Amino acid sequence: MNVNVVILAAGQGTRMNSDLPKVLHPLAGAPLVVHAMRAGLALAPERLVVVTGTGGAAVAKAALDYWPEAVIATQAEQRGTGHAVLAAADALAGAAGDLLVLYGDTPFVSGETLERMQAARAEADIVVLGFESRPEERYGRLVTDGDELLEIVEWADAGDATRALTLHNSGVVMGDAAVLLRLLDRVEPRNAQGEIYLTDVVALGRADGLRAVVVRCDEAETMGINTRAHLARAEDIFQGRARALLIEDGVTLKAPGQVILAFDTAIGRDAIVEGPCVFGPGVTIESGAHVLPFCHLTGCHISRGASVGPFARLRPGAELDEDAHVGNFVEVKNAHLGEGVKAGHLTYLGDTDVGPRTNIGAGTITANYDGVFKYRTVIGRDAFVGSNTVFVAPVVMGDEAMTATGSVVNRDVPDGAMAIARARQEVKEGFARRFFARLREMKAAQKG
Repeated sequence: MNVNVVILAAGQGTRMNSDLPKVLHPLAGAPLVVHAMRAGLALAPERLVVVTGTGGAAVAKAALDYWPEAVIATQAEQRGTGHAVLAAADALAGAAGDLLVLYGDTPFVSGETLERMQAARAEADIVVLGFESRPEERYGRLVTDGDELLEIVEWADAGDATRALTLHNSGVVMGDAAVLLRLLDRVEPRNAQGEIYLTDVVALGRADGLRAVVVRCDEAETMGINTRAHLARAEDIFQGRARALLIEDGVTLKAPGQVILAFDTAIGRDAIVEGPCVFGPGVTIESGAHVLPFCHLTGCHISRGASVGPFARLRPGAELDEDAHVGNFVEVKNAHLGEGVKAGHLTYLGDTDVGPRTNIGAGTITANYDGVFKYRTVIGRDAFVGSNTVFVAPVVMGDEAMTATGSVVNRDVPDGAMAIARARQEVKEGFARRFFARLREMKAAQKG
């Protein structure tokens, strides 16, 4: 059955003490709303709608940056969860199949749980996700008879007996799209603010003879982010799970607690990662690669047998082929290093292509930016770049060519040639003794 996903992302998040919309606070290198979108996309939905409110333009940009096919809807006034779903009605016009409602500040709902909700839809009209928690928690309560959901009672409306129930409402709901929207049109506002609650569709649906059931999940899956403390705890939870999965998949983490992973970090088995090390989004490391301590990696690909670090930085577009080596205090950006390339120390390679087996000497710089435009440097295979070489792009250095130490290369170097681009050294006999003697005499005169 087709499914359509609505992500409610309109909350202001005033308890975050931030100018940033709540759902844009980062978790593992991605905004919270992206985590909710990933969960929904696991079902391969026909449509994915993100409902925005305060800071809507920024939320919409983040959503579309991650999934350009997302549809953006706006909830101009925050009048409850049901009102937020109704704000997506136009975006859902003509949608066939089910509607799944998720929340932009709830990042841990799993694809497996959503698949169980889909399976439950085969025998029920409305499926609600619930979890067991302590009676003192102020969540809405799910009143059930087995898996049959009789009603959802908000904490504020519940009596003592209902508050004693430990099955709580997550807010995640699935049902036929047309049915849920039709029921929401009939929901009466709850208070002077005119709030429309999504939970009321259960009572209205049962009154119409529809069947509602509960699918249960672990409480940790339903964790909502409302404060900085929640965000910090969520980061700990994510990192712990991600590290455990890597170790289970055959990755060696020498100091797991010091490796910070991103939401999409991919590392092959038999790779070794030493900490401390930080992964930004978009990093892929193949089997057998080695990342040494104190590295920061973002948007890069490291091939089998390659090594990085210590103290290296790989920025977006960095591509290391098999057995390439990037050493200490080397930065690589939008550059391709061929098989067996070595860049051992104190080097910047930006907008660069380096051919196989080339050696990059210490202190090498590709000067790729003139203040307006970026230019590319191309270095051939089996070349030797002397220490402290500066390539002024755009420039090409051929196969099996070399540069002399300290050269500033601003013209192409043919295959097999050597480029020497530095001033001729002069030696002035006795100059140093005379120079410092004069300075000492000047200093003594000032003291006198």
